[in-house]
Amino acid sequence: MHPTNIARLPEGVSSFLHSAGSASWGTMSLPMEDMDAFGVAMVGCDLTAPRDRLIVTPPIAAMAKLQRLHEMAGQLAEDAPEIIAHPEAARGLEQVLIDAMVSCIGGRGVREDASAQRNHSLIMRRFHRAVEENPEQPLYIPELCAAIGVSDRTLRVCCQEQLGMSPKRYLLLRRMNLARRALLDGSPGATTVTEIATQYGFWQFGRFAGAYKSLFGEAPSATLQRPRE
Repeated sequence: MHPTNIARLPEGVSSFLHSAGSASWGTMSLPMEDMDAFGVAMVGCDLTAPRDRLIVTPPIAAMAKLQRLHEMAGQLAEDAPEIIAHPEAARGLEQVLIDAMVSCIGGRGVREDASAQRNHSLIMRRFHRAVEENPEQPLYIPELCAAIGVSDRTLRVCCQEQLGMSPKRYLLLRRMNLARRALLDGSPGATTVTEIATQYGFWQFGRFAGAYKSLFGEAPSATLQRPRE
């Protein structure tokens, strides 16, 4: 095993690691049926548990993202457990971790299938319906791909064609606007920027504040402190 590897373990089999020196490692797990469903929905491939231990070497950028998110989740669990105890924050964190994990182990070069290619308008109608049916709820790529029934790649192609941006960018901007609405409606004495940020899927608070100010021209704390009309 190397720092750039992921080990996929078979069901019900013990695994042992031996290191000649100091080592650190982390684990992630999903129910097998969920893993299979997300693999099919997002990348169109079989991600069921292997029969034997499988060592995967993901793309460098994908692995770095997964490691960063995994470390952040661990820090939140230790330093601010009340944040991820919030159901919406926990769902959002789970979804971004699933997205990062599937990107690492889902293989490369997945092609858009021909039937999806012929139905971009139908796919976008499903996309808009999913968004409209959840007006107050943040949405994430894994659950959206599963709901619409298309791969991440196909959804990227459709959104780029019709929205001029990737679905991740669209959902990020949507979550930003939901967070802004919550900040405008919130009371400084009853809520905090951190609580609202995590509720809408932002756990790297410095990056959230910078992106928020770039988008809306003021810091999140300034929005929260605005006089209520």
